[in-house]
Amino acid sequence: MFRCCAGPPLIGSRFSRYVLREVGPLYLGGVLLFFFLQMTDYLSGTVGAFLSYHTGVLKALTLLSYQLPNILNRCLVLAVPFSLLLAFGRLAKDSELKAAASGGLRPVTLLWPMLLPALLVGAAVYGNAGYLTPSGNAKYFRYFYTDIYNMAVPTPTTENYAHAENGNFFTAGRIENLGNGSRNVSGLTGVVVQTPDGTYSAGSGRWDTAAKTWTLAGGYKVAPDGTITLLKTQPTFPQHDVVSRPPPPADQSTTPQLRAQLAGQSAATETYRRTAYELARRSADPFTPLVFVLAAGALGLILTNRAWAVGAVILFLVAFYALWSTAPQLAAVGALSPLVAAWLPNGIFAAFGLLLAWRLR
Repeated sequence: MFRCCAGPPLIGSRFSRYVLREVGPLYLGGVLLFFFLQMTDYLSGTVGAFLSYHTGVLKALTLLSYQLPNILNRCLVLAVPFSLLLAFGRLAKDSELKAAASGGLRPVTLLWPMLLPALLVGAAVYGNAGYLTPSGNAKYFRYFYTDIYNMAVPTPTTENYAHAENGNFFTAGRIENLGNGSRNVSGLTGVVVQTPDGTYSAGSGRWDTAAKTWTLAGGYKVAPDGTITLLKTQPTFPQHDVVSRPPPPADQSTTPQLRAQLAGQSAATETYRRTAYELARRSADPFTPLVFVLAAGALGLILTNRAWAVGAVILFLVAFYALWSTAPQLAAVGALSPLVAAWLPNGIFAAFGLLLAWRLR
């Protein structure tokens, strides 16, 4: 137990270092705990695919490595309230907070030494969320298709497609992934293929992106002399084009890519609001560790024993997650501006922390 035996300034300095030594191991333990929980969730969702496609250990570990930045980011943030609440709960249980207060130490001053570590965590979260996590998500998506499913990455849905190649001209009203388990095959609607020996048309067809062919589902052929023939077979044509992919999803786009996407979108669309929210969230989330120091730290200083601290950890994280997961939907439907929605969880918990800190003054 820490003993107070000097004046207030010395008590504050020594006790602050003592609290940091108490919080540090709990923070590392919290990172490991949340990492284990998220890994369990990740494996439960992917082990079925691994077994079905006979994925080797090396491929499974490669996939895991692409998800590590995303998993680690959440661990770094969630471990902050976990460590603070448990540390202050232990200090309250052993009456060390009361001993420090009796020596003239104001409880709220114990939070100031936590700000620098929180800033360092926030900086790591900013870089990770803006660059490493999107890159890892994109690699994860591609690797799942090419190395686990052994199929090409699905062709993006495209309207009014046209392409010329080796004297042939290909058009389709719509190209879309079939989504029915067919490997490397996209569906074609409203297909026309013009060749030197005639023009072929069909209501539908298939694009095999691995074999690089278009196959028409029957249809008609119009010869150069105007003769129309009903096709009783399914003609196949070599087609080597690759459809340009649309901008990657927000979770696969780095922060500079999101800014570029936002500049080309209409502000009245849901796509714009979702992109703007994701961009604003990447600026708000790095400040969450600071907010947690204030809110969870002040809450921990009010608690009277370790049992209350354990319960507070659960309630604290559940409440924050409820706000954090609801905010994107509020931004998407236009109920809140993307900027307000992104900062809403931090704002509410910062206000909660300031209220508790005022009580501790």
